[in-house]
Amino acid sequence: MYFVYILQSEKDKKRYIGFTENLDSRLIEHNSGLVKSTRNRKPMKLIYFEEFKNKVDAVKREKEIKAKKGKFIIPH
Repeated sequence: MYFVYILQSEKDKKRYIGFTENLDSRLIEHNSGLVKSTRNRKPMKLIYFEEFKNKVDAVKREKEIKAKKGKFIIPH
């Protein structure tokens, strides 16, 4: 399974959008400073995710969300 996820920095409230096969370990990587783009913005909190059966669909969805950045409303 693949996941598209949105994290929000508790430091500056900015969001990060990505995809991964292992959501739990990826969140740990973000909060351990192992991801360059979020290293100085931790702690990061998972605020949204979607699950996909294949990588192609996950990457496509990640790009769609990034294209709507600022306009993407997180469903409740």
